[in-house]
Parts: sequence; structure tokens; C-alpha cells
Amino acid sequence: MPRRPKTNTKGQVFHTTPHTFALVNLKPLLPGHILICPLHQPQTANSPRQPPPSRLTQLSPTQTSDLFHTVRRLTPTLTRLYSAHAFNIAIQDGAAAGQSVPHLHVHVIPRREGDMDARGGGDRVYEVLEKGEEGDIGAHFRARDGMEGEDGGARREKRFAADSERKPRSEEEMRGEAEWLREELERDGIYSTPAAITSGT
Repeated sequence: MPRRPKTNTKGQVFHTTPHTFALVNLKPLLPGHILICPLHQPQTANSPRQPPPSRLTQLSPTQTSDLFHTVRRLTPTLTRLYSAHAFNIAIQDGAAAGQSVPHLHVHVIPRREGDMDARGGGDRVYEVLEKGEEGDIGAHFRARDGMEGEDGGARREKRFAADSERKPRSEEEMRGEAEWLREELERDGIYSTPAAITSGT
């Protein structure tokens, strides 16, 4: 079977901590829509590599704290950059909640007054989140682990007209946004810790 070309998803990551990484979105719902995800558990001599956590209850207290601290830490910079009045911060905790890739992730979506009026109102963001394509966290790990298949980890088919307007962005565009966000975070005194994500953990 043909294999889909691997994407350089590491270039989409703009912030890392010992337990978490943040990346730009393949098809953002609104400008500034990012994803924050827990890292894989590291492989040890006594245990093989663990799959990425897919549920909030699979995180340790330390991982949970780091995940939500990262959300809180990044939102002031996003507020400044996108003139945000508020945020949607959402987790689809399991397939029945609309999770389309088996890796826990937090959607952080800057909001402005009236930004969804043309698409049916502010609460429509939840409907689009549940049924739309939401970013390619799975591809990050498949590409890193050399497991990118022909379907790229088949996500749910899109059914919203508004979603069809959200075209996948190029690697170059996402890499540029990631570099810009990294620079702006550093301007605000927010630095990544050494990126465990690049060392295979």
C-alpha cells in the first residue's frame, strides 16, 4: 500500500516543558487556535515505549499539573497577539466526546466578540470542534516513530460547510507560525525547557 509522505511535525511545535508540548493547528477554527498535549512516557530499561495518553485519567498528578499550567502560561501571549477577549479551552476526553485521535490534547482557541456570528453564533465552536478536523497530533507521533500510513490515522470525515473552508495549511506556513509564536513567548519571558520531544521520548 502507498504510504503518505511524512510531514515534519516537529517544526509545528513551538513550546515544550518536561511533560507537555504545544503545537500549531493544521486547520485552526479561528486565528491562534493551538493544541497542547502531554508527551509520551519515556522508555526505560524495564518498560517499552508507552502509547501517548488518550484520557485525562491516564496522566500522573505531575503531568496533569504541567498540562494545565502550560495552558495558563501561554494564554497571556495569545491574548496579546490575537487581541483575544476570551478563550475556549476544551478537551475531548475519549472517542464518545468527539476525540478523533487517540492522544489527549487541549484546544486553546482565542475568542473575540462576534467572531463566530457568521457561522451560527459563539457556541457553534463546540459543534465544529466535535465534528471537524482538529489538528494532527497523531501525525506528530506517527512521523516521529516512522508509522505514517496511507490514511495518516484516519480522522473523522468533515461534515460542516464552514469546515470545508478550513483548508489544511502548508508545512511552511505552520513552521512559520510556530517560529513566530516561539519568538513572541520568549519576548514575554516564556521559554521552552529542553525539548524532550526531539529526543524520542
